[in-house]
Amino acid sequence: MAKRNIKNRFVCCHHNHSGHAVYGLGFIGAAVYYISTATGFWMGVLGFLKAIVWPAFLVYGLLKSLGL
Repeated sequence: MAKRNIKNRFVCCHHNHSGHAVYGLGFIGAAVYYISTATGFWMGVLGFLKAIVWPAFLVYGLLKSLGL
């Protein structure tokens, strides 16, 4: 899709939205897991916050298991 930039030139922009779907499904799954295992209200809130940053936990666990 072409857009005009500040200098009135056309700039081509291509977007790949498949990563958003993977992150969204991962967020839902992580939120269900963390909230269902929570022992109280504040642990559920903490679980929701953890679900937002689940890719960081995934990468950390992967690097830890690889020994890097």
